[in-house]
Amino acid sequence: MNRRLLIAGLLALFTAAVHIFIGTPEVHRPLLESLLSPELKLVLYACWHLVSVMLVFSGVFLLRACAASRRNINRELVIMLGLSWVAYGLVFFAFGVVYPGMLLRLPQWMLLLPVGMLCLRDAKVENRLQ
Repeated sequence: MNRRLLIAGLLALFTAAVHIFIGTPEVHRPLLESLLSPELKLVLYACWHLVSVMLVFSGVFLLRACAASRRNINRELVIMLGLSWVAYGLVFFAFGVVYPGMLLRLPQWMLLLPVGMLCLRDAKVENRLQ
């Protein structure tokens, strides 16, 4: 069993649960009660749920990958997921730095970066073994 991908998968599913069960109620009402146009509200709300889907699918894939034999793991997909999670984390980190006082008020980067870094670290280690 691949421990890096196991930890990344569990952390990804934890992040998905926080996003869905804590974040959604926090975002739902203010967004839908805002003065934005109905179309824009629904596009933003759909984007929120697209993130939910990506977080869950990433976690499920990483858990499946952690149990697969080295030959059956799709390294390119692990790298793509790693790069995606790092990029997501860097976006939140950048917003937290650019907007004073927001780094800890937008703590998503603290969950996103470790998942991505574990995936990329695993891919780097596996490349050396081949």
